[in-house]
Amino acid sequence: MKRITSLSRITQAERGAYTAIGNFDGVHLGHQAVLELTKKSADAQGAPLAVLTFEPHPREVFRPDDPPFRLMNSEAKAHRLSKLGVDLLYEIPFDAALFGLAEAEFSEKILVNGLGVSGVTVGADFCYGKGRAGNTETLRQAGQKHGFAVTIAELLGLAGGGERVSSTAIRNALHDGVPHKAAAMLGHWHRIEGPVLHGEKRGRNLGYPTANMDISGIHPPKFGVYAVLVEVVTGPHAGHYRGVSSLGIRPMFGENLPNLETHLFDFKGELYDEHLSVGLVQFLRPEMKFDGVDALVAQIRRDEDKAREILSQVPLVGFPREAIGSFQIDV
Repeated sequence: MKRITSLSRITQAERGAYTAIGNFDGVHLGHQAVLELTKKSADAQGAPLAVLTFEPHPREVFRPDDPPFRLMNSEAKAHRLSKLGVDLLYEIPFDAALFGLAEAEFSEKILVNGLGVSGVTVGADFCYGKGRAGNTETLRQAGQKHGFAVTIAELLGLAGGGERVSSTAIRNALHDGVPHKAAAMLGHWHRIEGPVLHGEKRGRNLGYPTANMDISGIHPPKFGVYAVLVEVVTGPHAGHYRGVSSLGIRPMFGENLPNLETHLFDFKGELYDEHLSVGLVQFLRPEMKFDGVDALVAQIRRDEDKAREILSQVPLVGFPREAIGSFQIDV
């Protein structure tokens, strides 16, 4: 997948794609339905499959004082879209100039002159342009005027009914510590991605070395310990592993800056500066403060045993969508 971050850098070969438009935060099942429709249209036209999204997320511009709400950073989003077969990711800067475009200007300057789209796909609730005045009907009219196709994807609910799949519903599930419910709406494990940072090496001294990752800028799931599936994306140890993660502020050591510490089972080697993707499978317990190091290590062993038991029922690679609720083990 080619990632393009400026309209001025788009080549002729990168124009003419059939393009899904949206923020795609989480790349959940609703987003995937949009991509599937887009791919069908792209294949029919012999056009590349593209996604048009915006950085920073518009909400970060309009409401900068809100707590972190994003389900994934731009790197994680690009990684997920690449896995889904997207050819081109147009990651356009969201700034005052873009915000000020009326809906007709957006269609002409961005979609037609900028990207030369052969067609676009959007969700049924799509709004765009200054004051969010544009909608699916004005987009259809723009397509007729400028000669690009428009496909509208219906909103997606959970299998068997229930609440609509949305980034908000996924955030609520993660906040409540039920990552399997989030996964049912995502169609994949909720993943935290980023480089491995140098830490205090406390885990190594306790016999449980961990890979430390920053979680700033994304919505924090419930603090505590999780059974996890880990993809080491880069480096000599690239591959898939099972493990256990501690997400939070490490009250045992008086820390107050949230991070993610992950211990990979049966792993030997260094991961500093490599890119990790950590999938949350099941919440094991909340954060705790212990009377001493011996009590902490004993609890870590129990966490590992429980995580191994849970993860033995989960495929290391892939996502068991049809059995997402069946592997739960009481903890």
